[in-house]
Amino acid sequence: MSYNNNGEPNKTTGQFHSVKGNVVETIGNLTGAQSWQQSGKEEHAQGEAEYKAAQAKGYAEGTMDRIGGKKDAVVGAVTGDRQQEASGNIRHDKGQTQQEFNKNA
Repeated sequence: MSYNNNGEPNKTTGQFHSVKGNVVETIGNLTGAQSWQQSGKEEHAQGEAEYKAAQAKGYAEGTMDRIGGKKDAVVGAVTGDRQQEASGNIRHDKGQTQQEFNKNA
């Protein structure tokens, strides 16, 4: 897999390598070059794996934001700290959006 500079999986590079692998495999199929076919299949699989790893990471981060946000909102509501309650609700909603964006289709 070709993770970004900080070693994290990346959806964009995963998609790029998936598509590039398909193109290389197609060229191999058209020309009969076995090495290109195999190389394309491998790059496509690595790209798909990186995309799914980035998706799972994003979903998990969204889950943590939802939980942390809900906790902050409840603590703020109980203590009467409206600012903490509001920021907790915002964090919760951000986490929910991140989960929706990263859920499996």
